Amino acid sequence: MDRFQQAYEQYRNQTEVNEMNGENNSNPNQEKIVAVRKNDDGDLIGFRTETGRELDYLEALTEAKAGNLAHVDVFHKYGRDILRSEPDGIKENNLDSLPEF
Repeated sequence: MDRFQQAYEQYRNQTEVNEMNGENNSNPNQEKIVAVRKNDDGDLIGFRTETGRELDYLEALTEAKAGNLAHVDVFHKYGRDILRSEPDGIKENNLDSLPEF
């Protein structure tokens, strides 16, 4: 096994060990996004959380940066911050695949 594969396996094992120890990246105080609003171009412009709060894009970015939203990441691209689903390989929980409100 080359060093790249070995490093990747070590990375994956860390996730499995954390899950077995009851450690995961979700904070019980974090809200999950359960629905989205899109504009006519299909861009995400609003988010509804499991508690019923409706957030515009800037509010959602602020909440995500503060660690208040579960299973989303903020990254910088195109000269601005962008909200996206955590890349977990499950298409159904991607922000773009959530039901619309």
